[in-house]
Amino acid sequence: MGSSSPFKDQTHLLSLPKKLLPYALYALLPIALFRLYFHPLPLPQSPADPLPILNPVIFTTSSFSSSPSQEEESSCEIACDYTNGKWVRDKLGPLYNGTTCGTIKDGQNCISHGRPDLGYLYWRWKPHNCSLPRFVPDIFLQIFRNKNLAFVGDSMARNQLESLLCMLATVSTPDLVYRNGEDNKFRRWHFPSHNITVSIYWSPFLVKGMEKSNSGPNHNKLYLDYVDERWAGDMDRMDMIVLSIGHWFLHPAVFYEGDSVIGCHYCPDLNHTEVGFYEVFRKAFKTTLKAIAGKRGVNGDPIDVIVTTFSPSHFEGDWDKAGACPKTRPFQEGEKLLEGMDADMRRVEEEEVEAAKAYAEQFPGFRVEALDVTKLSLMRPDGHPGPYMYPFPFADGVKDRVQNDCVHWCLPGPIDTWNEIVLEVMKRWDNQSRKQV
Repeated sequence: MGSSSPFKDQTHLLSLPKKLLPYALYALLPIALFRLYFHPLPLPQSPADPLPILNPVIFTTSSFSSSPSQEEESSCEIACDYTNGKWVRDKLGPLYNGTTCGTIKDGQNCISHGRPDLGYLYWRWKPHNCSLPRFVPDIFLQIFRNKNLAFVGDSMARNQLESLLCMLATVSTPDLVYRNGEDNKFRRWHFPSHNITVSIYWSPFLVKGMEKSNSGPNHNKLYLDYVDERWAGDMDRMDMIVLSIGHWFLHPAVFYEGDSVIGCHYCPDLNHTEVGFYEVFRKAFKTTLKAIAGKRGVNGDPIDVIVTTFSPSHFEGDWDKAGACPKTRPFQEGEKLLEGMDADMRRVEEEEVEAAKAYAEQFPGFRVEALDVTKLSLMRPDGHPGPYMYPFPFADGVKDRVQNDCVHWCLPGPIDTWNEIVLEVMKRWDNQSRKQV
């Protein structure tokens, strides 16, 4: 009988002869009561107007899930693992392009540099068990109103920063208010519409370091028990920090703890012990995360930290030959496995984030999350500038030697997905903050 009232057919019954009407009613009434008692009527729903999901999907990684207490507080939240999924075709494409955004580093402006295939722009990351919402700039700006965001790290941090600026600039134009250092390594923008500042700090090791130079030693020096004051000195003004490092740890380097050398990586001409770089990479993160928690957490001064995991490169052969990263489509699921150095670098970051979460329990205002983009980035060999790091590299014909960038990402491109996930993290944190008020 569905949602029909047991008295719906009274009009039809009135047409019966008067002498049959009472008997019919007496016969139908017990049947109707029996039906209602054992089969209650469902609440009406309109297929054209479904009930909205009240809470946004929360962010997790494959190695982290919400605690039982969090699940009890918000049983409406749906855990979403953005780590595992596949790239699917997307007709809409990116929010911006190479001509509408003025903050793209020249070497990542693939469209303006004449890259002929544009199919790489029309893919979206689809997690297995949920959907990743499109980036809505207005939501980001509203959540982060009156706050300061800092990207700290190497050129991948800058790549991610410029992606975010381009997406936000589609609704609010930022003003460049500070610039210092060669190649724009230290910059700050202000969004007057929401009083937000977004900064980039060049710090390829996070800890104190001396980079190799043409006039000095041909190796880097890392002091693993000190954070880099070029960014840490401004920590008090930061509300959220995005950390992104990795590739510079592959370069030759000598490592120090205090004033003592503990070893080196790829230093055949030096009388030091070869220690590799994985544990050094780990120590750099441990020093950094403890410094942030200690400096801000001791005073109960809230701060949020996102660690962007290692982004794989896609060189196929020599970096200075044509076709170094020639793919024009994403890898299919299972076509490319996460293994070797890419997996090891990601594992170190994930483990240190989990350790920092445990350490941060004594500092209620310190929140940290891993932005696990390693696998989804591994599956996008088509998203790099390649030879289009320079304008129209084949205007005079194909050359035997041409420089290729198979590390950084075209803008727009796959790296925009990283910031879509960042926004989902911010939504979850914002919901948590509201519940605590």
